Amino acid sequence: MIVFDLLCGAGHRFEGWFGSAADFSAQKERNQLSCPSCGSSKVERVPSASRFNLGAQEPPTKPAVKSPVPTKTPDMEGKDPFAIAQMLYSRMLDELLTKTEDVGKECPAEARKIYYQEAPQRAIRGEATSEEHDELLEEGIPVARLPIPPTRLN
Repeated sequence: MIVFDLLCGAGHRFEGWFGSAADFSAQKERNQLSCPSCGSSKVERVPSASRFNLGAQEPPTKPAVKSPVPTKTPDMEGKDPFAIAQMLYSRMLDELLTKTEDVGKECPAEARKIYYQEAPQRAIRGEATSEEHDELLEEGIPVARLPIPPTRLN
């Protein structure tokens, strides 16, 4: 597993996880990369910050605050980082799919109704075009693009 820092044509910086540098190149050539903020498919690799492995660090002196980041569990022991990333993605996707309501193409309209308190408050997911997504953000409605695989083929 390799993590690259990426930059879209609109200037949004984000990370991409790939099996290898060749995997990144192949996805880029097939136009399979897009910005999670704006959907732009003009994506370039940019220099990453250096990471130094300095070995074990001293334990913190203050009590640790529980991190929202998933922690390593016994079923991850002995697995390579790519397998662990797949397990974490799968768990995140399961949580997302079981704790949100799929409103399909009505997502922009339903998000507005919820935001303006015309519909019950709840977590939803659905489909929106880039333009609809941008309009929601301009109105101050909190939305996010998430990489969810399709549940049906067109």
